[in-house]
Amino acid sequence: MDTKSHWESVYQSKAPETVSWYQPHSERSLALVRRVAPDRQAAILDVGGGASTLVDDLLSDGYTELAVLDLSGAALDVARERLGSGADGVRWLEANVLDVDLPQAGLDVWHDRAVFHFLTAAEDQQRYVEQVCHALKPGGHVVIAAFAEDGPTRCSGLDVQRYSPEGFQAVFGERFQLEDSSREVHVTPAGGEQAFTYCVFRLNAAVAAGG
Repeated sequence: MDTKSHWESVYQSKAPETVSWYQPHSERSLALVRRVAPDRQAAILDVGGGASTLVDDLLSDGYTELAVLDLSGAALDVARERLGSGADGVRWLEANVLDVDLPQAGLDVWHDRAVFHFLTAAEDQQRYVEQVCHALKPGGHVVIAAFAEDGPTRCSGLDVQRYSPEGFQAVFGERFQLEDSSREVHVTPAGGEQAFTYCVFRLNAAVAAGG
């Protein structure tokens, strides 16, 4: 089964509030986005946002330039149906983050909770970083979370890569400045615990411009 078919199957066979990564509200992500993008007209992309409620809370908070990207159309349908007419204020992208065609320097914030750790091949990790560099404005921010070093080794039947803040920095490289890192223990709907590392990076304007 290819990656897209895997995730379509997950969202077609399970209720969104039963998957292990479900959060009623993505409170830490929301707080970090608010911190790096106080302007409610900031352009924000939620990578792997799928059925996440982060977009609901961002809309409620007054953000107007929102996009949600997910490999699974079924996941995006969950969010669109939940939002009703509010979905019209969001750009929905059914695509693979590694090859989606995003406008150059169009984003103020790139958010990702729990997509990056599924990229276990070095070439996929570097392709992801290049996509961020292409899409993010110089000086823009990445808010990213992945399983911590003591987090799960697999999720949804797939292997994952675990990260410390230093591990994130090593992959993202000198083009990005680490501004903040934190740890969160996520309690799954089944009652299990999963340790996450959250990082906030800023894209170095001089490096992004070729300086």
